[in-house]
Amino acid sequence: MPSVSTQASTTVGAASAVAPSTSSSSTVDSRVAPGGPGYRRMSLALFLAGVATFALLYSTQALLPLISDGFASTASAASWTVSAATGALALFVLPMSALSERFGRRTVMTASLTVAVAVGLLIPFAPSLGALVVLRAVQGAALAGVPASATAYLAEEVRPKALITAIGLFVAGNSVGGMSGRVVTGWVAQEWGWRVALGVLGVIAVGCAVAFRMLLPAPRHFMAGSLRPRVLGRTVRTHLGNPLLRRLYAIGALFMTVFGGVYTVIGYRLTDAPFSLPQGVIGSIFLVYLVGTVSASTAGRLVGRLGRRGALYLAGGTTTAGLLVSLADSLPLVLLGLVLITAGFFAGHAVASSAVSHTAKEGRAQASALYQSAYYAGSSAGSTLGAIAFHTGGWVATVSLGLLAVAGVVTITLVGTRAARAERRLATAY
Repeated sequence: MPSVSTQASTTVGAASAVAPSTSSSSTVDSRVAPGGPGYRRMSLALFLAGVATFALLYSTQALLPLISDGFASTASAASWTVSAATGALALFVLPMSALSERFGRRTVMTASLTVAVAVGLLIPFAPSLGALVVLRAVQGAALAGVPASATAYLAEEVRPKALITAIGLFVAGNSVGGMSGRVVTGWVAQEWGWRVALGVLGVIAVGCAVAFRMLLPAPRHFMAGSLRPRVLGRTVRTHLGNPLLRRLYAIGALFMTVFGGVYTVIGYRLTDAPFSLPQGVIGSIFLVYLVGTVSASTAGRLVGRLGRRGALYLAGGTTTAGLLVSLADSLPLVLLGLVLITAGFFAGHAVASSAVSHTAKEGRAQASALYQSAYYAGSSAGSTLGAIAFHTGGWVATVSLGLLAVAGVVTITLVGTRAARAERRLATAY
């Protein structure tokens, strides 16, 4: 089976082999290329879909103290407004991917965003915490259709050499959405309360959803699949039986473990001495997400220079450096550490998720859905374990958890490197 290192050299051939437009060497590849008709519209549409998805998904995270006060509930009860959304997304991403195989990527993404933004407009009027949690779960389940379909859509409609860059722009939209879902709501809530803040975010998401539908070109290379459970099960087993895909799923989960752990507890650290920052300033820390926008959107160039394996090593090294720098009791160095962690995470995520789309020759939506499930499982694990580590051993313990996860990324990539070398030696022997 191909490994991480061999995938970089076989990407074009593998992706071309599954495209309907490349049935012969004399046929012109009709998929979209940078600078070609529709590429900018497509990239902007999926960027906006990423913004809306992550803004809605994490919209309550910065507002938990206010929500807790508003419903006279505990912090752990209020936190279900976040975990219900992310948990439902992880649970529904695979079924949504099956629907996209049958009814089309654009159709499923449009329906998903429509339901999610409609629920988003209802959320500010939730009469109780229980109702809010239920609405958030419905919203998360609806949003599952976007990550389940977006990378599969790009893999079918974009030429292989431009695929990583296109997926990087979608991931960049995730970072902008994740930032706005925390920063915008935090500042609005400070003046007018959490309900108004979520209402404002809902209106922004409506605008993103409408623009997405108007901009995204109709698919030209989609081929409808089957909704039969037996077929879906066979596809999932095939993907899980692929060693390269298993490695990529693990890499995505481990990177997200680091990211989830760090950003779950960074507010606690900055509230404590020696920093003692006010809540408004702490909320603005999420502007660091903009670094992820840059690193994700440039992942294609990074892979072009270093290969996928080299890009993963660099992403892991950058994340490690950020974790170590963040140990300093100096605010500028802590911020620098967050910049490096964010850059490394988003670059690694963009490279791994695009490699999944390259590797899966059939059932791309299911392959992407399995990656997303692992990714959000890593987010949940990182948030929980990061909080436990912080309350047990402080920031040093949280950083240690992150370093352990990065070590896992490097180890898995090394396994792929050795497998690739073994394949090359076997090939030259014959």
